[in-house]
Amino acid sequence: MIGSPAPVDTGFRTLASLAEASGATLVGDGAVRVCRVGTLEHAREGSIAFLANPKYAPQLAATRASAVIVSPADAGRTALPRLVSDRPYLVYARIAGLLHPAAQPPAGVHPSAVVDPGARLGEGVSVGPQATVGADAVLGDGVIVGPGAHVGRGARIGERTRLDARAVVYDGCVLGTDVLVCAGAVIGADGFGLAEDGERWLRVPQVGRVVVGDRCEIGANTTIDRGAIDDTVIEDDVKLDNQIQIAHNCRIGAGTAIAGCVGIAGSTRIGRRCRIGGAAMIAGHLSIPDGTTLGGATVVLSTIDEPGMYNGAWPVQRYTDWRRTAARLRRLDALVARIAALEKAFRGDADRTAGQ
Repeated sequence: MIGSPAPVDTGFRTLASLAEASGATLVGDGAVRVCRVGTLEHAREGSIAFLANPKYAPQLAATRASAVIVSPADAGRTALPRLVSDRPYLVYARIAGLLHPAAQPPAGVHPSAVVDPGARLGEGVSVGPQATVGADAVLGDGVIVGPGAHVGRGARIGERTRLDARAVVYDGCVLGTDVLVCAGAVIGADGFGLAEDGERWLRVPQVGRVVVGDRCEIGANTTIDRGAIDDTVIEDDVKLDNQIQIAHNCRIGAGTAIAGCVGIAGSTRIGRRCRIGGAAMIAGHLSIPDGTTLGGATVVLSTIDEPGMYNGAWPVQRYTDWRRTAARLRRLDALVARIAALEKAFRGDADRTAGQ
């Protein structure tokens, strides 16, 4: 049965304790107590703000925050108690997690949930209202299945993984430990496999799985198709934004981050530690090497052989080539007018020569 809701820690922390927990260097009064994060502009007493972008440096002098997180270069620009780090945004992220932990639902199975008797649930599992768990599914310790979420037959969900409301994990799929699946995400639906049969299409059964590694995040309404024969694989520490489509048999390398509305066609291999900007479109049956960055709305139609930064809504180019092309395109109207004038003059000269 459902127990009492788990308490959410929203208490004050001393700056000294936050410095120790985040790995930052404390400058000033470590006894200052904060309970929330805030922006430099809108923070109030009890808040800790951060400066990572030089654009916001003028706000540092006027902030009403009780403490700030800054880089060594900015540490002398304020008298406020401060945490100093070469990576202030990373320190902010760690502190925000400490001060604003996610609410934990109570362990147990809600009376309206449906859990097959053949499913195996670990210690401290929470299955929310109207959620369903299929036969032979295995849920590790501390797994959270949110309201209306579904875990299919034979699926495997690792320890402390969380499925938010109406997330779906289809039959046989595997999720590692500490994975976050946001609301409405669908993992393991059939890929777009069709064979022409005269004037009709014959659906090709998709018999692979989706295998998701540890510490991954899958954004709201993102879809990852199961493999046609082999598995679709999302390696450890991959971060996927909202409304991404990953087609069947893709492989996404560890540590890669992909922004919203990206579409990746089938059987594409994306390397480790890649960064892909929003609305990029990537064709199928190609590969992208480790450490590659694709700018927003970039179109990739063929394999990229060397890592680097690539941009462009026309077929992908190396970043330096793309900048040169863009500069030339801005001069296109003027060049067309010059060519038209030259052609007109040439025709006039040709007519005059023919008349002599």
